[in-house]
Amino acid sequence: MSATKKKPTPTPFEPELAQILPAFAGFTPLQMTADQIERYRAMPIPSIAEQIGDRPVQCVDFTIPGYQGADIAVSVISRKDHAKPGPGIYHVHGGGMVMANRFAGASDLVAWAMKFDAVCVTVEYRRAPEHPDPIPVEDCYAGLAWMAAHAEELRIQPERIIIFGGSAGGGLSAGTTLLARDRQGPKLFGQLLQCPMIDDRNETVSSHQFQGIGIWDRLSNLTGWTALLGDRRGTGDVSIYAAPARATDLSGLPPTFIDVGAAEVFRDEAVAYASAIWAAGGDAELHVWGGAFHGFSQIAPGAAISQAANAAREAWLERLLR
Repeated sequence: MSATKKKPTPTPFEPELAQILPAFAGFTPLQMTADQIERYRAMPIPSIAEQIGDRPVQCVDFTIPGYQGADIAVSVISRKDHAKPGPGIYHVHGGGMVMANRFAGASDLVAWAMKFDAVCVTVEYRRAPEHPDPIPVEDCYAGLAWMAAHAEELRIQPERIIIFGGSAGGGLSAGTTLLARDRQGPKLFGQLLQCPMIDDRNETVSSHQFQGIGIWDRLSNLTGWTALLGDRRGTGDVSIYAAPARATDLSGLPPTFIDVGAAEVFRDEAVAYASAIWAAGGDAELHVWGGAFHGFSQIAPGAAISQAANAAREAWLERLLR
């Protein structure tokens, strides 16, 4: 009789986050199956007007050609008094490849428009499963190419464009960065990857540790990747642009910031990605936040660990942009 493989023991949640976690039951996609995607899509996201509030920031929408010429939307977020060229931040939203929209997480863009006088562009890539790979990452690349091509009129310094995304947006940002490198496209100044979703194989220890606990567990992750890749998930027929953890050459990338929770599915793939950048002679800064669940800094921004994570991320941007 063969021995049953024991499920690895999950790392504990940080005490303050552990107290907060039950309040999010039913509002975050834990153990999401394909039939629940529409339910989570229907959950409200703060409008860009709500996220801007009374700050002197504007948001202007554009329709641009995405993959194979299909229309997609991008929004440009900047200070109302933005006059001279400043840094550009290109944003790819999260949502497990299947949910949310370009304004999810846009509060960071509003803050950075104010602090760095940055011009931020956020892209409405088409989501799986209706639009499977390569459509999402190709839409993201098309948005980046549009931003770079229109840098002068948007008053962006084209040599200082940073790509930023969290979760699925982190994975799509990493894939877009690889596309830009391999196509000799826009030369990125940096990439900021929050808890990136980059490995469709789901065979790391952390992938197995978080099943039915936390936020965005192993089942949800399998659902998201299957929506994107279909029967190709976990096979040899997956490109490095869809699942950047599959890349064997991470040379030629811009300075990279990666952060991730120690108590989430994506921990080990994020650590491995930073290690592979270092092995290729690249510049990467990695933060693994002890006991933090997926998306903790957005879900529980008032927690002490979230404040520390947000400060570390902003400090990296300040050093890069000084």
